[in-house]
Amino acid sequence: MAKKIKTVGMVLAGGKGTRLHPLTWKRTKPAVPFGSKYRIIDFALNNMLNSGIFGMYVLTQFKAQSLTEHIQRNWRLGGIMSDYFITLAPAQMYLYEELGAEWYRGTADAIYQNLHLIDNNDADLVAIFSGDHIYKMDISHMIDYHLEKGADVTIAAYPTPVAEATRFGVLQVDADFRITEFQEKPAQPNPIPGDPANALASMGNYIFSRDALFEMLTEDAANGVSEHDFGKDVLPSGLASGRKLMAYDFARNPIPGQDGPNTYWRDVGTLDSYHEANMDLVAVQPTFDLYNDDWPLRTSAEFSAPAKFVHEDGERRGQAFNSLLAGGVIVSGGTVRESVLSRRSRVNSYALVERSVLLDDVTIGRRCVIRNAIIDKNVAVPDGTRIGVDADEDRARGFTVTEAGVTAVPKSYRF
Repeated sequence: MAKKIKTVGMVLAGGKGTRLHPLTWKRTKPAVPFGSKYRIIDFALNNMLNSGIFGMYVLTQFKAQSLTEHIQRNWRLGGIMSDYFITLAPAQMYLYEELGAEWYRGTADAIYQNLHLIDNNDADLVAIFSGDHIYKMDISHMIDYHLEKGADVTIAAYPTPVAEATRFGVLQVDADFRITEFQEKPAQPNPIPGDPANALASMGNYIFSRDALFEMLTEDAANGVSEHDFGKDVLPSGLASGRKLMAYDFARNPIPGQDGPNTYWRDVGTLDSYHEANMDLVAVQPTFDLYNDDWPLRTSAEFSAPAKFVHEDGERRGQAFNSLLAGGVIVSGGTVRESVLSRRSRVNSYALVERSVLLDDVTIGRRCVIRNAIIDKNVAVPDGTRIGVDADEDRARGFTVTEAGVTAVPKSYRF
């Protein structure tokens, strides 16, 4: 009988996420709440689990407390099967004798400092995925492709209009999708063969054959000028040394229960992109659909009361349109439009909330107007307050206002 291929997952969750301030002042980017009840990392973990990868390590570093608590409380797979686990792997100077007092120095170094975990699991393949993007992906198809092509490394790639690909690392490929060149944020990206309108943007998700990973990371660790980053150092060096690197077309990745091409992938690394991705959820036919029983999205099993809408007299009506509301939300005589409200948020009488994201335990006072805003946890907005209406007024309070006009209110802000 042929040996079953064993894959271990490594989820990179140590990013600082500075462009997401103030949401990342007190938490790492993968721990940022999203979509009324999830955290960003939940999408990477669900992709692994739904794809049959039941052994995962989550590599953490910066401001990881809330992420650690979330995974410990809500992502316990241990039990009868020793291969079923999600284990946190914080930066701990494991290679102190070799590297000195160094935390994770880059994405590749984070894996290098944890090669012993891969060894302990006797893995044939290693799925290295970012923990801070929003998308669905059946990784089992990428694994099949990797094995079929006999690749050392397979990189997930997102077909992107050439004009927009200048913001990404671009993969140049031949007709068989074998990678021939890396382009880092090129002024003139090379298009996909046979598809002149699009280029292949690297998603930062990789399948490595075990031996190739160990050899490439060992070589990189010995390179004194390397930044120890997969995209900048390890993969270009591997390509230059003749290793077989393949691109996997994400748009061709089928998702059970979902018709048509798989075209949704968002890097929510800025306040504007985070806000936009939340708004993608609220349409009648959303760009990113959370409602697919064939692709369950697990997260915290926190027990909350049902959402409630109260009052219906004159202009005082508790109502919501084209919005997502988590458990425990109360709309008490206010109006919510095209918004995402997280657990136990409350909108009081005559208030208006439009195109906004409220995280847990936010209270909107009477006659408030909230537009194009992100309000972090544990904020009580006083009666009559306007947010997202006057940018100068918002900045005077110390709020962040983006180029696109999104106002962000920090966690536990006091008026």
